[in-house]
Amino acid sequence: MESIEVLIESALRLAEKNNAAAILISGNITFPIETTIPVYQLPGNPNTFVESFIPPDSGNLSSMKDNLRRETAYHISDIEKAASIEHIIGEMKKGIVLGISISSESVAVIFHDFSKSIFLNAIQECEKRIPPEVMRAALRLCLEISAAGREGRHVGTAFLIGDHEEVMQRSHQMILNPYSGHPDEERNILDKKNWESIKEFALLDGVFVVSAEGIIQNAGRYLDVDAKDLDINKGFGGRHVSAAAMTRDTVAVALTVSESGGTVRLFMDGKERLSIEASDRPLKNN
Repeated sequence: MESIEVLIESALRLAEKNNAAAILISGNITFPIETTIPVYQLPGNPNTFVESFIPPDSGNLSSMKDNLRRETAYHISDIEKAASIEHIIGEMKKGIVLGISISSESVAVIFHDFSKSIFLNAIQECEKRIPPEVMRAALRLCLEISAAGREGRHVGTAFLIGDHEEVMQRSHQMILNPYSGHPDEERNILDKKNWESIKEFALLDGVFVVSAEGIIQNAGRYLDVDAKDLDINKGFGGRHVSAAAMTRDTVAVALTVSESGGTVRLFMDGKERLSIEASDRPLKNN
């Protein structure tokens, strides 16, 4: 136990010396962390570490290496994703984080430069078409819909963002458009005051059509697209498939929220670029 404290305290000092943006913790730490750097707890059901670490005998060395390799890869992926999410939609703006991952079998200390992550690169590719503030506001909104749902149940919805005139040409309205006649300021996803009404309209069938500037043009819109030869997961429902197909046929990007599991997915050029669970976002401790 004492050796674990020494290891983590040394890692904290190294993080401070390198001006790390944040510390991300996966698992339980049973002693206080004293640092001026923001500390985040990765969600989930963390394991507590054992009271002591007993070296394996030589016969188990190969098995231990394999387990450690798999566990380390999982820890790194978990921390990389959490760091990238918080950079995109939270307060984390610098490029380096310290990850501390605790399990019943090991402790991993990881330095990660999230500015080079595949996850972040996918978002930045979309932001060549959609202004970053619009892209990230839409992503935050989708994660809120995913986490909270509406009226006690999960909600599935989708946002087609950008190239809205072409999207409108390739879709139709089967219900009254709830945004018809409203001023731009009441339809702007950049204004959080509008999010409650957006969450309410997310209960409607169909999708939201949003301009690149973040102005909602329509809700409850049905997409008229042919999903033939679309290279995405065959298990997706109709809303995901049609949204992905629309990004293949236009230069819009799509964000979808799965009703079954709450997964938020990003599509561009007919391909899934990333997926995020609402629980992937780390919780700030200080």
